Amino acid sequence: MINIIVVFPKKEVTLKIKNILIKNGYEVSAVCLTGARVMQAVGQMEAGVIVSGIRFADMMYHELRDCLPDNFEMIVVANRHQWEEYGDDDVIYLPLPMKGFDLIDTVADILMDMNRRMKKNRDKPKLRSADDQGVINQAKLLLMKRGSYTEEEAHRYLQKQSMDSGTNMVETAHMVLDMF
Repeated sequence: MINIIVVFPKKEVTLKIKNILIKNGYEVSAVCLTGARVMQAVGQMEAGVIVSGIRFADMMYHELRDCLPDNFEMIVVANRHQWEEYGDDDVIYLPLPMKGFDLIDTVADILMDMNRRMKKNRDKPKLRSADDQGVINQAKLLLMKRGSYTEEEAHRYLQKQSMDSGTNMVETAHMVLDMF
């Protein structure tokens, strides 16, 4: 799940941003006044978008950004003067005065992009460890020697046995090695 955190040094600004998001159908997971509080909230979340000001009581936005895991994005809302002085290109910037629909469009774009990336990572085949791959290779070699299989046929045999038995390829390879 992708969370939204709102953090500004003034409570009234934080609540205004939160209300804009809620009125447009977004759930806000946390509202914070300090970077330290954001870090506590982030520790309990898988991924998220942080909508923030440029400066908090305890740190600047870039110090917070440097502490965030890769699966969090930031939108910084600031006036042009602040952005020219402190801003950089590692986050998305929304200039003040800000229109509510600019925030909503930006959040929607980020969430869509993050969902696409997370789906792509979920669909990506998991990489096997060198030890697991070694076990599979040993089982294939054994099948090739004892069963006159080609490497491709041995691999298909392991895959089919794995599917038929409801075990993963490594477990199936161990069973083949144990049989011989």
